[in-house]
Amino acid sequence: MSITEKPVAAPAAAQASPRPKRSRKRPSARTVLLFVLPPLVVLVLAIALWQMAISVFGVPTFLVPSPSDVLAATGSSVSALIEPTLVTIQEAYGGFVIASVLGFAVAFVMARWTVAERGLYPYMVLLQTIPIIAIAPILVVWLGPGAATNTVVAAMIAVFPVTANTLTGLKSTERNLVQLFTMAGASKRYEMVVLRVPYALPYVLTGLRIAAGSSVIGAIVGEFVAGIGGGQGGLGYVITSTAQQLLMARLFLAVVAASCVSLLLFGIVRVAEVLTLRRWHESAMATDE
Repeated sequence: MSITEKPVAAPAAAQASPRPKRSRKRPSARTVLLFVLPPLVVLVLAIALWQMAISVFGVPTFLVPSPSDVLAATGSSVSALIEPTLVTIQEAYGGFVIASVLGFAVAFVMARWTVAERGLYPYMVLLQTIPIIAIAPILVVWLGPGAATNTVVAAMIAVFPVTANTLTGLKSTERNLVQLFTMAGASKRYEMVVLRVPYALPYVLTGLRIAAGSSVIGAIVGEFVAGIGGGQGGLGYVITSTAQQLLMARLFLAVVAASCVSLLLFGIVRVAEVLTLRRWHESAMATDE
C-alpha cells in the first residue's frame, strides 16, 4: 500500500462494541419458589420437632407450651394483643423516624467538617455502649412513664447504626469523582449533595435496615421499664405481665407479635431500598444466576 492510499476503516461493530446490558428480567415462578420454600420447610420442621419434644419429654405447659397450645390460645388472645401491638408500633416507628433523621443529620455534619467528627463521634460510640436499661429509669424521671420515654429509648438504640453507616458512605465516595468535582470548581456543599449523598445511599439504607430491628428492641425494652398498664401498655408490658402470671401461650404470641412489628418495618425499608437502588446499584439489581 502506497503512502497516498488511505487505510480501510474497520467495521462499526469492531470499532466500538456496545457494553452488555444487565438483564432485568422478572423472577420466574421457580426462582420465587426456591426463595420461599426453604424457610417454610425449616419452619414446619421446627414446629414439628417442638411439638414432638413436648410430647416425648412431657414438658409442663406453664414452662414451655406446645404449638397446639399456642394455636388454641390464639383465638382468645389476638383481640387482646391488637391494642398493645399498635402502641408498640407507634413507639418503635416513631423512634425509627427520629433516629433516621437525627442519624443522617449528624453523619452529614461529621462528613462535612472533620472537627465535628472528632468532637461528636466519640459520644455517639459512648451512647451506643451505655446499657439502655440503665438510662431508661432516668428518662422516666425526666419524661414520665409511657410512650414518650419508650420512643426516646427506641431512637437512642437505633441512631448509631444510621449515623455510622451514613458516615462511612459519605466518606467512601470514589476519589476520582471527588477530584473531578474539585477541578470543576464545585463547592463543598454541592459536592456533598450531588455526589456524596447519592453515592452513600446503599450505606444509608443498610443502616436503616439495622435500625428497623433496633428501634423495636428499644421500644420493648422501654416498655419493660417505663411501660404502663391498661390500654396504653405495649407488647413489652404484655410480655412482662404474662410471664409473671405464667401464661406462656399468650407470652409466645406476644413475642411473635413483636417479631412481626420488626419484620414489617424491615420489609418497608427493604422495599424502599430495592426501589431506590435497583436501576444502578449492584446490590439491588436482579441477576440471571
